[in-house]
Amino acid sequence: MSDEFDVIVIGAGPAGENVAGRVGRGGLSVAVVEEELAGGECSYWACVPSKALLRPVELAADARRVPGLTLGPIDAGAVLARRDEAVSHLDDSKQVGWIKSVPAEFVRGRGRLRGPRQVEVTTPDGPARLLRARHAVVLATGSRPVIPPVPGLREASPWTNREATGVRAVPKRLAVLGGGVVACEMGQALHGLGAEETTLLVRGGSLIGRMEPFAGELLRTSLAGGGVEVRTGAQVTGVERPEPGGTVTVHLAEGPPVEVDELLVATGRRPATGDLGLDSVGLPDTGPVPVDDSMRATGIADGWLYAVGDVNGRNLLTHMGKYQARVCGDVIVARAKGERDDLPGMRDVADGYGAPQVIFTDPQICAVGRTEAAARAEGFDVRVVEYDMGAVTGAYLLGDGYRGRAKAVVDERRRVLLGVTFAGPGVAEMLHSATIAVTAEVPLDRLWHAVPSFPTVSEVWLRLLEEYGL
Repeated sequence: MSDEFDVIVIGAGPAGENVAGRVGRGGLSVAVVEEELAGGECSYWACVPSKALLRPVELAADARRVPGLTLGPIDAGAVLARRDEAVSHLDDSKQVGWIKSVPAEFVRGRGRLRGPRQVEVTTPDGPARLLRARHAVVLATGSRPVIPPVPGLREASPWTNREATGVRAVPKRLAVLGGGVVACEMGQALHGLGAEETTLLVRGGSLIGRMEPFAGELLRTSLAGGGVEVRTGAQVTGVERPEPGGTVTVHLAEGPPVEVDELLVATGRRPATGDLGLDSVGLPDTGPVPVDDSMRATGIADGWLYAVGDVNGRNLLTHMGKYQARVCGDVIVARAKGERDDLPGMRDVADGYGAPQVIFTDPQICAVGRTEAAARAEGFDVRVVEYDMGAVTGAYLLGDGYRGRAKAVVDERRRVLLGVTFAGPGVAEMLHSATIAVTAEVPLDRLWHAVPSFPTVSEVWLRLLEEYGL
């Protein structure tokens, strides 16, 4: 085995895999170092298992909206079994096989920087191995959940996304600390799979606060209608769990304490930069790794260090990490070959306000671009149009009581879309059309000629343009 490669990637999640694939395609040799499972957090403990758990809950809600369909209770055991299949029973052999096919060398162990272009790998069953990179080292180590400094919280062994998505037995009483994506998705999923008492403890005044306010309100109404209690303005002052596996008591600044069987903490994530050896190359070992638009770390002599995905803090979304990885891999190949490295396209747009996001609850929430508040704060001449998605024929045909809303934020000076938000059952598949319109800055007068099929929910595009006046 060689210890010298053109490129070394630390982290074999989706971002790291994509870097390896791009540089391998460009003819460079590459080693991929991974301490846990090839495939990363998304494949085993986040995106994939959470959606496997949410899908039956979503289908049950859809069935309830259609007259003539009746469903019994969800078979939680069957759902958990399918979740296990979705995560390959935590067996990463197929992912390792794909990495080797790049071709790349897969190195199992913990990778740390040991100076410029050097990575020391501590292997599970052998001596440390020192790898050297001719051209680049890429950090793709992802992020870790944040546990707030609440007295007694860490000692109570709370769940994070890993325990929630990997659940073996659904707790009867569940509290969720947080009001963001993980909190809402997993709170609704576990409640639908059998939790009898589910309480969301939200410190702020709304759910999914970074999106348009109406989306959070629709989601809150849906959660409450399904039996999930949402407490906003809930400040947790302390947590107690006298016995391992016993009852958890959550104390609040106002109101009586909440007693549950399990407590899920979903209050955000931080870049996984600890113990990466960043200090050996002059970078702080806490916080995100700052990068430029080519994903090259700033402040590093000779420009050999890169960081993609959550670890650089630019955009904590799997698909954006993969996008960054494609940009990064192509740039590394171009620089290694002495070619131009300015890629076509709008990297700043796609990785900034053009990043799409979906929350897979019922209703689904999805958005791309700026919210109205963000657009106004940036000084745009803003006009907003909204439409009740339940009034679209295609939405009505999906089921009685369809509730949803669409909102478009328009730059009046240029007559292009700055942002679009959809909230409603099944709207996630509509998001890519909005992403194209926003990132490509399609003029509204041109967009008017993109005719939606009837009767589909996508007809809401026509309704939004008519509301605008076209």
